[in-house]
Amino acid sequence: MSARQLLVPLALAQFICSFAGSNMNVMINDISQDLDTTVKGVQTAITLFLLIMAILMIPGSKLTDRWGRKRCFVGGLTLYGIGALVSAVSPGLGVLILGNSVLEGVGTALLIPPVYILTTLAFENVTSRASAFGIISGAGGVGAAAGPLIGGLITDAISWRAAFVFQAVIVATIVLISRRLADPIAPDPTRPFDATGAVLSGAGLFFVVLAILQADTSGLLLAVLFLVGAVLLLLFGLHAHAKEQRGEEPLLSLTLFRNRTSNLGLITQNIQWLLLMGISFVVSVFLQTVRDFDALKTGVIFTATTAGILISSLAAGRLAKRYAQRTLIRTGFVITIAGIGLLLGLVSATSQNGIAFAPGLLTIGLGLGVMLTPSVNIVQSSFPEGQQGEISGLSRSISNLGSSLGTAIAGTILVSDLASGNHTYVLAMIALAVFALVGLAAALLLPAESRVPERA
Repeated sequence: MSARQLLVPLALAQFICSFAGSNMNVMINDISQDLDTTVKGVQTAITLFLLIMAILMIPGSKLTDRWGRKRCFVGGLTLYGIGALVSAVSPGLGVLILGNSVLEGVGTALLIPPVYILTTLAFENVTSRASAFGIISGAGGVGAAAGPLIGGLITDAISWRAAFVFQAVIVATIVLISRRLADPIAPDPTRPFDATGAVLSGAGLFFVVLAILQADTSGLLLAVLFLVGAVLLLLFGLHAHAKEQRGEEPLLSLTLFRNRTSNLGLITQNIQWLLLMGISFVVSVFLQTVRDFDALKTGVIFTATTAGILISSLAAGRLAKRYAQRTLIRTGFVITIAGIGLLLGLVSATSQNGIAFAPGLLTIGLGLGVMLTPSVNIVQSSFPEGQQGEISGLSRSISNLGSSLGTAIAGTILVSDLASGNHTYVLAMIALAVFALVGLAAALLLPAESRVPERA
């Protein structure tokens, strides 16, 4: 399989995993009624799926060395497909969480690290690698943006369960076209794996996000959960430092965080996905629960975001040749903030077809599409060849953590009082705007050396 042919299954895999994170947003009413649960229950399932991806992405990256990149890729796809089928037949929220949140989440954490590691190994020169990362990142952005539309079409035409069958079919197709995929490096079963670090880091992130999901219940419970998460993450840091001092390999090398450019790039990545998934969840739930839109209507409105990401992603190669990566990231945040402003300013506009949301969603799509690839390029290019696998795992984990936080934070604000109409929608959007400003601040701090000329 040539390097270009390799991109087909890898980009499709990134597409379907990103699609899975957003397509459920337009099915919330249908799933809630069918499974006799609430918007909060479905939000929990979505957030847990994104969170499990985030907390297992780094361990999944490490396991590629022991088990092999192709084995993890195909194994992850298989587990994901099983999870999609379990979700399709789920009789209640618990089984939906098992299938969608757990099985699909674990499967994604196994299959995504090989996507970026195999790309790094297959494309040796900087320009071709940047182009490949651009295609894969673009597929992820389009998958997340198109999720509501495709999910809405399938839900309206058949049912929400068929959307999970659709995912299983796509996954089976990827497995078939991956048969000729070759692992360029033989697996090393003797490679050490830091199980203690995996448990500490995973549990720490889990409790932090769980605290956010419980923010509308008890202040004391929130504080306790957050404190437990913070202590576990501190213990993980101390554990990793101790292993490095002994000359052993930790789950995540703390030296990765000594690179200022990469740290700032990771912040921008995290917030970009926080914004994309947070906005998708908030607008989808608002349209369905407050404006009484069905899944199809809600999905159609999100074609504006998909179009915006497609337009700016297609232009990304030409823009990257003319402008520094940090300039594109800064511009993207400014455009995205303007889009959030439009969503806030036009929320009171009455429209039978929801057209008032289109300008804001289109603008947000344009802004996010401009900066998704440059942020990945900045982070990946900050490290030598030998650390590409490790930084790929960290990069994907940070991005997926952003997706989880976006759904948890903005979603929790919104569902705290849906009966209030526009009030909690406005509060959730203001919170997202604040995060966008933090992302812009990080982009403004990126050093001039982050420019990567001639990237496609």
